[in-house]
Amino acid sequence: MTSTAAHSQPLSDTTTAAPPAWRPGPVARLTLAVARICLGWIFLWAFVDKMFGLGYGTPASGAWIHGASPTAGYLGGVRGSFAHLFSSMSGQAWADWLYMVGMGGLGVAFVLGIGMRVASIGGIALLGMLWLSSLPLDTNPFMDQHLVYLVTAFALTACRAGDTLGLGKWWAGTGLVRALPFLR
Repeated sequence: MTSTAAHSQPLSDTTTAAPPAWRPGPVARLTLAVARICLGWIFLWAFVDKMFGLGYGTPASGAWIHGASPTAGYLGGVRGSFAHLFSSMSGQAWADWLYMVGMGGLGVAFVLGIGMRVASIGGIALLGMLWLSSLPLDTNPFMDQHLVYLVTAFALTACRAGDTLGLGKWWAGTGLVRALPFLR
């Protein structure tokens, strides 16, 4: 029977190194980057279509640049547990601005891979409110695309998916982000 010095030392005297941080491999990084760009495109397209009324989700007559409200259609038709709260926001200028800045900002941040921490926080707030506005759900007790996008945005930010096929590394090295790291 052999004995080692490690077994004879008291636990308080041992030093354990922190486990290395998880680093996704090249295929995972590429997959996360593509997922980031896809999610960003969903937000960016919603912004562009609401802004210009390209005829996909928003007809030309419903374009924000033509004076239509980007929130009136959806929030005006909300039914359910929080209908009173969200329908009262429908068509309000402040709600229109927050929605459009949120969708455009999320889209640009995720497509380019910059400012993803701030975008994720804003995205969690926006997507959480969109989820609440749709309760109760018709097809599932609680899960819908808003929660999936919310969790995905958080995961992509946590994995620094903006560093692959994006400007995340460059953005992190700018003086602004070095001075204000929460903007990463």
